[in-house]
Amino acid sequence: MKKFRSGRAGGVAFSILVSLGACHMLNDTLQSLIAAIYPLIKDSLSLSFSQIGLITLVFQISSSVFQPLNGWFTDKHPMPFALPVGMTSTLIGLIFLAFANSLHLVLLAVFLIGLGSSVFHPEASRLAYMASGGRPGMAQSIFQVGGNLGGSFGPLLAALIIAPFGQRNVVWFVIIALICIMVMLPVSRWYSRNLNMFKQRTAADKAERESLFSHRKVVFSLSILLILIFSKYVYLASINSYYTFYLIQKFGVTVQHSQLYLFAFLLSVAIGTLVGGPLGDRIGRKYVIWGSILGAAPFTMLMPYANLTWTCILSICIGFVISSAFSAILVYAQELMPGKVGMIAGMFFGLAFGIAGIASAVLGNIADSKGIEYVYHICSYLPLIGLVTGFLPDIRKARMKAMAEKEKL
Repeated sequence: MKKFRSGRAGGVAFSILVSLGACHMLNDTLQSLIAAIYPLIKDSLSLSFSQIGLITLVFQISSSVFQPLNGWFTDKHPMPFALPVGMTSTLIGLIFLAFANSLHLVLLAVFLIGLGSSVFHPEASRLAYMASGGRPGMAQSIFQVGGNLGGSFGPLLAALIIAPFGQRNVVWFVIIALICIMVMLPVSRWYSRNLNMFKQRTAADKAERESLFSHRKVVFSLSILLILIFSKYVYLASINSYYTFYLIQKFGVTVQHSQLYLFAFLLSVAIGTLVGGPLGDRIGRKYVIWGSILGAAPFTMLMPYANLTWTCILSICIGFVISSAFSAILVYAQELMPGKVGMIAGMFFGLAFGIAGIASAVLGNIADSKGIEYVYHICSYLPLIGLVTGFLPDIRKARMKAMAEKEKL
């Protein structure tokens, strides 16, 4: 436990960031099992694409609805030990998922897993901000890349452990939930010790932001960011929920091979996330957001016309480019509204999950009526929405201008 005592809220507490990234990896490994076992439960429970979309919708809504509420509440009333409590909900959901023999039980299981996520993301994001030492992009990337790695490990583990042996092997993943709880406990104690220092720093950040932008400008900027989150996560929903089905139907690959292709995509997402945050700290978050969303468009528009090899290559390029935006978007929003770190994290994580859930349901219906390939044709144009990034103010330039004016005085 000694390394947890050495972290200070005034400097970069790398031990805390690494622990948070590890927890995020374990948490999202467990959550990604849901989409990873879709082919299995679709066959065993005779589900339609619309019902697959409903499962995703319930899972994402249970996360998205409660995340901003949890973040808002804990901004006002910090709860350092909320993290292990939330993971307990995930643990119970996994047990239900392993033994679910009907659609209703699957829906209950994914609701409980989503509820655990609604606690984890805003709280852990707040801790990453606390431990950043003035480098929030880097901190958020370390935290976020853990989740991306977990999201990529889930399908891989499902291909190795669940697909060959059956749905009930999900119960073995309860061990991961227990390990995560054990890591969370000392992190929560660090949170409790450094809470007062974090409050003082937040007050200073809030005073600076109020001198830079009007309330109207903040609201307008947040609206632009939400539009960008929409474009990013609707497209990602098409990959996370239906990429395996697309590969199976268009190219005739096996379920296990389709999971490996999904793993390659999700791994590229993790790498892109790790790059995006520090790059935003260095060159400015607005430019990273712009290049990430709009820069994915050429690859997304080519993919529906590619063969299997190029589909895999293009999907990796898409994952790397488009994923670099989230850390930059989240930290940009937190800088616009200091003092509301948990609420902003909950809102953006929750919105991302909610959009993904609704998009999965809508895209599932489209796939049932028009075919799975049609989904990728219509989604390929979504990254063009990245053009609206041009309306965002440059926070770095605004700060430099404010400092120059102060020096003149």
